[in-house]
Parts: sequence; structure tokens; C-alpha cells
Amino acid sequence: MKNLNWKLITILGVIAFAAAMIYPPFDTPAHRGRISLGLDLKGGVQLVLRVKTDDALTYTSEDSAERLRLAMRDKNLVGPTITVPGPTRIVVAGVPQPQDAAFRALVDAEPGLGAQYTRTGGANGYTFEMKPTVAATLRTQAVEQALQTVERRVNAIGVSEPIVAPYGTVGDQILVQLPGVQDPDQVKRLIGTTALLEMKIIEGGPAASQEALLQATGGVAPAEMEVVTGADRTNPGSLSYYLVRKVAPVTGRDLSSARASIDENNLPAIAFSMNRAGAVKFGNLTGSNIGKPMAVVLDGRVETVATIQGRITDNGQIFGSFTQQEVTDYALMLRSGALPAGLTYLEERTVGATLGADSIRAGVAASLGGLALVAVFMLVYYKASGFNAILSIVLNLLILLALMAMSNAVMTLPGVAGFILTIGMGVDSNVLIFERIKEELASGKGPKAAVSAGFDRVFWTIVDTHIASLVAAAFLFQFGTGPIRGFATTLVFGLLSNVFTAVFVSRTLFEIILSRRQQPQSLSI
Repeated sequence: MKNLNWKLITILGVIAFAAAMIYPPFDTPAHRGRISLGLDLKGGVQLVLRVKTDDALTYTSEDSAERLRLAMRDKNLVGPTITVPGPTRIVVAGVPQPQDAAFRALVDAEPGLGAQYTRTGGANGYTFEMKPTVAATLRTQAVEQALQTVERRVNAIGVSEPIVAPYGTVGDQILVQLPGVQDPDQVKRLIGTTALLEMKIIEGGPAASQEALLQATGGVAPAEMEVVTGADRTNPGSLSYYLVRKVAPVTGRDLSSARASIDENNLPAIAFSMNRAGAVKFGNLTGSNIGKPMAVVLDGRVETVATIQGRITDNGQIFGSFTQQEVTDYALMLRSGALPAGLTYLEERTVGATLGADSIRAGVAASLGGLALVAVFMLVYYKASGFNAILSIVLNLLILLALMAMSNAVMTLPGVAGFILTIGMGVDSNVLIFERIKEELASGKGPKAAVSAGFDRVFWTIVDTHIASLVAAAFLFQFGTGPIRGFATTLVFGLLSNVFTAVFVSRTLFEIILSRRQQPQSLSI
């Protein structure tokens, strides 16, 4: 009897714990006592993005070309022209024969070119082709970095239980699901903007037009330069044109933080701080260019132009024609990091909250209907013992909900199917046990001995079937995405709770009933 009391206390403790998980007496930041709903139940936005991995290859090639150009200038190798005609190709033309040996020695000394590119050609010209293994690695890294950046931006938005995961078989797509979000345009602006911050010394300008800016160079920008535009503060509505180098010495990757601020005119601005490496770069840039104008370029647009008055290392401010919302959004994007490559939208789908509410009502109706039919069957076929099965199934579902709330799992529409499947698994386990008990009673054993033998002999059968199902659920979770994972999560929790209720709770209920009789002669089953 003492052992039976401990079993009863254990069951009551599990019930109290489950109730506290689902409806906690007090809320905490880590646990709000609610089961999070997925996109198909709560409504929201689903996006499928493709990472333009060629952008990452182009950036690497242009950076390598610029470093080669600077090295040639330091060695007084004048005359050759360097172009980047494609994402994986660098072409050097016009190498004078007397300088050919010096040029090849210079290239061999450049670790990036030697390790990443294959050199071909000669006789005044060379072509550097990026190695296939390097290109494949850069593409993979670009997708991984984009995935991490998008995830950081989504988390910063404050969306409950977002899903950001690889998608498709090509390897360059990202799935984004944001439950509860109904404004896809804002989401696309926040997660799709590159937010590439660059700080560059202005080599020419400002000018009222690109033609005026490039008049001295014959209308064509030098190979190492590019033209960028910014708002003309002296003439609202017009643009100013600037000539800057393609490769920036300081970028947003050197930032440690960014936040919304105000400038000296109380207008919205972005304040930023540098990390340790960025402070060194920023200090070298400003210290060696005192008196020169520096442009702060954000996504290819000049936002701030300031004359460097002295060496700056740790922090600064970006001001321009920003609204307060733009300042907040850009600060968020700069904190989360710039995207390594651009994104294109392959799919955009908005799921309305009404559709989610309909799905929830249908799921609840199906669950209650299934539970009611199971209850009627168990009571008709197994008589009073059917109440035992019904109680164990109800407790099974309660524990399942508690585990989902405790682990912050997301309930999806396939998860509701897993919820209903849990009812079926509970019925299956009880049917196995009850049929075995009936066989033991038919062999002449008393009710207590039949119950004990029935549970003992079915135990390993139940464990074996549940382990096989757990393995299948693990594969679904590992290789599935989104809704499939929701189904697998619910299935795993249902299997774990079903073992406890079918074996431990159901047996305890039988023992409580039989313990109240001195010499039980029969069992209503």
C-alpha cells in the first residue's frame, strides 16, 4: 500500500507540473505559459529568398584586383590595366615585356591571388580565374552568412518563434516564416536590405552631374574608382556625384554597435562604435587623410560627407535625410551585420489570421471528435476498464501540451495531426494491455495476477514500438523543414508521454481499484 501511495503522489505531481507549464501561476521572460502557434495557425508571412552568390565572388575578385593594383603602384609597375569582367575572373592587360618578370614575382608574392586563382596567359597579358573549389566554398559561406544575418535581423524585429532555415535542393535558398506578421513590405525592407556601410576618401567631387565629375578623365572613371551619388544639401531634391575608390578601407564589418541618435541639429542620425580591429583601420584612415573629405556610403549612397579634422578611432555618427523609422531600421541592420550578397524573392505568401483561426477550430474539433469516439469505443468494448484508458489518454495529452510549452515548441497544423495521432497511439497501447489482461483472465488467473502479468508481458512490446517510432520521428526532424518538424516534435513528445501514461498511470489506476477489494473475483474488462 505504501508503494501505491508513492505512485499516486507521482501521478498527482506530474499533473500539477503539467498544469503549471501550461497555465503558470506567474509569468517569466523565459516562459509565458503559452504554446506558440506556427505560421499556418497564427497567420503571418512566408518568404523564400535566393542568395545571389555571384555578388560574393565579385566582391572577392574586386578586392583581389584592388590589392594587386595597390601592390603594382608601390612597386612602380605602371602601364598595365586591371579589369574584373566577371565574378570569377581578373584580367591584367598591357604588361610591358621588361616588367613581365617583376609582375610575375609580384603576383607570386600576393597570397590571395596564388591561393585562390589560376594564372594563365603571357606576352603582355594575364588572366586570373578563380579556382572551382574556392568559388564553391565562397558560395557556401555566402549562403551561411546570409542565413545568420537574416536570422539576427528577424530576431531583432521581435517576432515570436520565427523560422529561418535552408530551403530547396540547390543550396542557395532560404525559407523565412514569421508568425503574426502581416506587413511583408516592412519585413522585406528589414531583412533584404544589404546594409553595406563603407567609409571612403573622396577623390573627386561633389559635382552636379557624372559628366562634370569625369570631365578631367575623359568621361570614364579610372579602373580602381567608381561614381557614387548622395543628396545635395544645398539644393534639395538634387543629387551630388562623388568619385571614390571601389574598395573601402573601413566597412560595416568593423562596427561593434550602432544605435539611433540625433545630430547637432536634433535630426535623426545613426551613432556607431568600432570594434578593436575597426578602430585601428579607422584611425589609420583618418590619421593619414587629415583635411580631406570622407564619405560615409550606405548601400551605395553617400549619406554623410565630413572633412577629417583629426585622427578618429572608436566612434562616429552618420547623419543625412533620414526619418526616425529609417534610423531605427538601419541601426538594427548595421548591428546584425551586412549581407554578404544580395537577395532576390522567389516566393512571398501572406497567411491571414482568419485562416489560422479556422485551422485551429478544425483541429480542436477533430481532436475532441476523435477523443469522443475513442471514449465511446473503450467504454462499450472494455466496460468499466474503459474509464482507465480514457483517463490515461487525457493525461497523455495534458503532458504532451506541457512538454511543448516547457520547450517553447511551435504548434503547427501538421503538429495538430501529431496531436490526434497521439490519441491513436494511446488507444493502441491500452488495447494491447487490455487484450493481454483478458487472455490472462481466460487462463484462470485472478484479477490482480492477470493485471500484473498483462502489464509485464506487454511492456517490452510497447517500448519496442515506441523506440521504432522515435527513430522515424528523429529522421523527420533532422531532414524535414517547417511543418514536417512541427509534426515530428509533437510526435516525439506524444510517444514519450504515452509510455508513461500507458504503462505507469494505467497500471496504477488498476492497482488502486483492485486494492479496495479484499478478494476481487472479477474485473470489468
